[in-house]
Amino acid sequence: MSDKYDAVIIGAGVIGACIAYELSKAGRKVLSIDRLPASGFGSTSASCAIIRTYYSALDTCALAYEGWFYWKNWADYIGVEDEKGLIKYHDTGALIVKTPHNDYMQKICTLMDKIGCPYEHLTPEQMREKLPIIDTHQFAPVKRPEDPTFGEPTDETVPGGVFFPRGGYVSDPQLAAHNAQRAAEAHGATFKFNAEVTTIRQSGGRVTGVTLKDGTEIDAPVVVNVAGPHSGKVNEMAGVLEDMKMTTRALRHEVAHVPSPDGFDFESDGVVLSDSDVGVYCRPELGNHILIGSEDPKCDTQEWVDPDNFNEDFTEQWNAQVLRLAQRFPALGIPRKTKGVVALYDVTRDWVPIYDKTSLDGYYLAIGTSGNQFKNAPVAGRMMEKLIRECEAGRDHDADPVHFHLENIDYDLSMGTFSRNREVSKDSSFTVLG
Repeated sequence: MSDKYDAVIIGAGVIGACIAYELSKAGRKVLSIDRLPASGFGSTSASCAIIRTYYSALDTCALAYEGWFYWKNWADYIGVEDEKGLIKYHDTGALIVKTPHNDYMQKICTLMDKIGCPYEHLTPEQMREKLPIIDTHQFAPVKRPEDPTFGEPTDETVPGGVFFPRGGYVSDPQLAAHNAQRAAEAHGATFKFNAEVTTIRQSGGRVTGVTLKDGTEIDAPVVVNVAGPHSGKVNEMAGVLEDMKMTTRALRHEVAHVPSPDGFDFESDGVVLSDSDVGVYCRPELGNHILIGSEDPKCDTQEWVDPDNFNEDFTEQWNAQVLRLAQRFPALGIPRKTKGVVALYDVTRDWVPIYDKTSLDGYYLAIGTSGNQFKNAPVAGRMMEKLIRECEAGRDHDADPVHFHLENIDYDLSMGTFSRNREVSKDSSFTVLG
């Protein structure tokens, strides 16, 4: 294997693989390195892989809506066959419960109008028609199960909901990364697994390559940090943290995997559900199951961890998430055996990702993405290719931010939105919803 490349990408999750694809497609000789055994083996494999268009700010909504077109036309985007097959995108639509927490969806619907994304207001009765197993009582504020009033309605009904027909999920997120890997390899990219970067080499204020744990030195004028929950440790290696207002931390989270209520085919007839009234989100899963994640209500303690040393066992949080959804789906059974995933998010202070250059010339970031950026991976790959191309040609992105045209929705996006030196976004939900 050659030890000289045009670009080295640290991390082969779905975003890293899409960046490798775009850089190789643009003619660069690319090496993607991952400490794990396969592409998408880390936080990507634990993703709920929900494709939705609603965020708390205009630019992030636009980015997500653009991404929907890539998933809807995934085979066209990838352009190659994969011996494992291509992922299937399930276009179920997404239902969001109106709550005070999301301003009864008024702001988000205004943002949807600006980007031309369709939606439909639903009354509680219409919510029950769309999802017959749903109980539309209000339960807020979100409580822990040990609270003596847990499960007791606090009002006759929630105000209603908003249904987004353009939304859904990917049932095999790791396969999505593998598809992007095969697309990158078709354009000449190389992937190296079970390889850990221990040094970001540099000279004269510019990155010169990386050194692996086994001593291998790989030269490259461009290095991209897409290391997910390890992104902070990689940035520490590169010595760029002092130049960053916005940094990342690893957050432990649990996702529960439970059977659908008896008599209802949630796999075929369910939707993506976001419900800040009870503090969880869920989506259908193969085998007529439901995946349940947390929307980070204030009564829960966030668990910031060392990505190399954290509890990988289920805790009472698993039970809390299942019981919370059982308020909304009263027929939901509570399994005695826990099933699902325990994994890590890579999170910035405002839950908005960083797609940026750094003070070290040639060293780039696509980080702070875990939890809500799976859906944006194809567009992020294209944005990072343009950012790298223009910065390497001499553009001062800090002073004159690169813009990226979202062609499917005809929207001009400033990548300054995702700067490492931005102020904390006042529009953020400060949760996994972004």
